[in-house]
Formats: sequence, C-alpha cells, structure tokens
Amino acid sequence: MRRGRRFAGEFTPPGDKSITHRAILFGLLASGETRIRGANAGEDCARSAAAAVALGARIERQEQHWRVTGTAGAWQAAPVPLDCGNSGTTLRLLAGIVAGRPGTTRLTGDASLSRRPMRRIAEPLGRMGARLEGAGETCTPPIDVHGSQLHGIDYAAPMASAQVATCTLLAGLAASGSTCVTLPGPARDHTERMLPAFGVALEQELLAHGGRSVRVAGGSRLTATDVDVPGDFSAAAFALAAAASEPGASVTTRHVNLNPTRTAFLDVLRAMGASVEVAGEQVVSGEPQGDVTVTGPERLRAFDIPAEWLPRMVDEVPAWAVVASAAAGTSRLAGAGELRVKESDRIASLAAGLRALGLDCEERRDGLAVTGGSAHGSPRIVTHQDHRIAMAFAVLAARLEEPVWFDDLASVPTSYPAFFATLESLGAELIPDDVRDTA
Repeated sequence: MRRGRRFAGEFTPPGDKSITHRAILFGLLASGETRIRGANAGEDCARSAAAAVALGARIERQEQHWRVTGTAGAWQAAPVPLDCGNSGTTLRLLAGIVAGRPGTTRLTGDASLSRRPMRRIAEPLGRMGARLEGAGETCTPPIDVHGSQLHGIDYAAPMASAQVATCTLLAGLAASGSTCVTLPGPARDHTERMLPAFGVALEQELLAHGGRSVRVAGGSRLTATDVDVPGDFSAAAFALAAAASEPGASVTTRHVNLNPTRTAFLDVLRAMGASVEVAGEQVVSGEPQGDVTVTGPERLRAFDIPAEWLPRMVDEVPAWAVVASAAAGTSRLAGAGELRVKESDRIASLAAGLRALGLDCEERRDGLAVTGGSAHGSPRIVTHQDHRIAMAFAVLAARLEEPVWFDDLASVPTSYPAFFATLESLGAELIPDDVRDTA
C-alpha cells in the first residue's frame, strides 16, 4: 500500500454494523417478516444472521437486501454452540436474548473475542436471575448462558455502554415486571431508536452529562418492520481521515449515518482545521443520514480531544491517530482505557504502528500523545487481526511514497468487504502483495 494520486472522489460506505446487528436480532424475536435494506455484508453481521437462523429465524439474503422471518419470541434452543466469530456485539446481544429462557446456550468466538471481558453483562443478567459462566475473573468466552425465568431490575451501568444497555433491555423483554437501564454518559442510542419501530414502548429520560435512562416492560412483543440501514460512519471515517491529512484532498461519503452519538470525529476534524460539509441530511428509519465532504487544509493543527467527546467517537480513535500524525504539534487523547480490551489493545497497537513508521507517539495508560511528522514506509505493520488497526494504517500508507507492508489484512472484511477497492478508487495504490510476513 502506498500513495497513488491525491485522494479525491466519492464513495458509499457499507451499511452500519450496529444497526444491522440489531435489525437481524430484533427480527429474530419479532412476528412477521423484517426487511432490511442496505445491510452490512461483513463477517460480523453474518455471525448475527447465522445465530438467528440457529435459533429458528429464516433469513433470505440478496446482496444487501435481507428478509428475516421471525419466531414471535418462541425461538428454539440452539443445537450447537453459537459462534460469534470476532463480533462482541453479536455475543453480548445474544446473551440478553437467550438469558430469558431456561436452558443453557454456549456462545463462542475467535481468539480475539475470547480475550474480551464479558463480566459487564454477567452482572446485570445475574441480578435478573440468569447465570453466565466464562473463563476467569473477567468472564471471557466461551460463555455458557444458563437461562431462567427473569425478573426486571433497575440497573445503573458503571460505564456508558450501548451493548450492555441493549443486552439488559433484551433480557428485560422476557422478564416479569419492568427493566430500567441508566447510563452515566453518552452512548449509542440505536436500540432506543429501533425498538419502537418494532412496536416496543419505551420510557426514556435524558440525564446530566449526556446520560439517559431507558425502561422497557416485560412481556413486550416485537412486530416485524422495514429497516433502511444508513452507511456506517465508523467505516467511512478512515477515508475521511485520509482526505483531512492531505492538503487539497477532498472526499465525499454518501448516505452515511449522522446519529449524533456517533459523529464527534467530525467535530475533531473541524477543530484540527479540515473543512467538513454536510448536505442532504434526512431521517430514514429513525436514523439521520446524509452526505459528508472533508477537504484537507494546507496543514492540520494539533488538538486535544475533550474527555466528554470520546464516547461519541470511540471506534474512530484509530482514524484520529491517522489525522494526528499529519498535524502540526502534539495531539492528545485520554480516558480511553476501554480501547485496551477491543479486538486488540488498540492503544498499544496504534502506538507500535506509528513508531514503526517513524512517528513520535507516546503510549499512556488510557490514551495517546501523537506528534505529527514525516512518516516513512515500513517493513511490516502488525495489525493484531484488528480490522480498525488495519484500516487506519492502510489509509496512512495511502499518503506515503514508500510502500507499507502488513502482516495480515484478513480482518478487514469483518466490517468493510470493499474497503481496499474504495481506497483504490479514491487514489491509493495497492501493491499486489500488500501482506508480507517478515516474522
């Protein structure tokens, strides 16, 4: 991977992963046929689809248009363990679903997912009457979910996690009484936007510091609906980062999700001096979407990300590192300890990759300090089988004259199967052997 021409053009990113996961699994629980247009075709969402089929749904897939015939809540026990692959969203949401029926369901994953802690969902589900068994104190997969007749709870989550909230609310649908989840700060609200479209009434209250509480009644039934999935902002962020990092480069992403719980990265680009224009904004299936054009300035300026912005851009931190590496001065990020337990330790992975390219990066306990400068080609970037690490260094490589090699790029299709075709269409030069094992 290396520089071709100046980055320019437009693209449509794949369907939003978070929304696709929910549409599939809510469709599993619903009565009738849910039609999903623009579904993410990556491997992560395919894991949710396979699990839904194992639990009794019928799914017909035609490119990005999927039809999910649900079970009206009467899903069947899975005959084999449900393999969630690399998808933490699949595992956590499934845990909430299967916790509400007596019996044991095993949830497994790949080597990366098997290192990720699941204690944060074991705690609320345990309080509701289920029992989760995983490895060690952090409860890592494989996870055995021992379902039960659940009772509703009021749960104050210790972290602002949309996956924890959704897991608990899905369990609450099968519980007696009502279940309320309180989040201490901002987090994605796709579940709260989508459940009412499936006929589930919610009580919601906005709280201080961007937090919220959400209450659902036990015994609520889901009715199938149509879901139009906007483009995935987190996937689009990498090409936007590439445009911001090159003077005069300009890239437009079409029909991308503009949910305000997801788009702090655009605020960061503006603060660093890039031009950001939003056009054609509209609300479709409860989610705002539109076209975003980012143009690179003559020189980006360093910027320290405010702590309160981080929850709205946690998946975009690798893209931010690309932009910070091209800025004048040192950009800082703190309060991001959550990144230590993603698909890889993203703080360590980003720091190591930036240093391999000759850039100055200080790794901190819960963040990074990145000083912009001139990068050079590298004998190998280690991606740790993390799709966002691979995509971040691929777009950084697209501004360098020297080639950058990678130990592995197989993780990228988990979220963005057409990623490298998109980069090539925008100006990057793909080398026939971008993967080189120098171990």
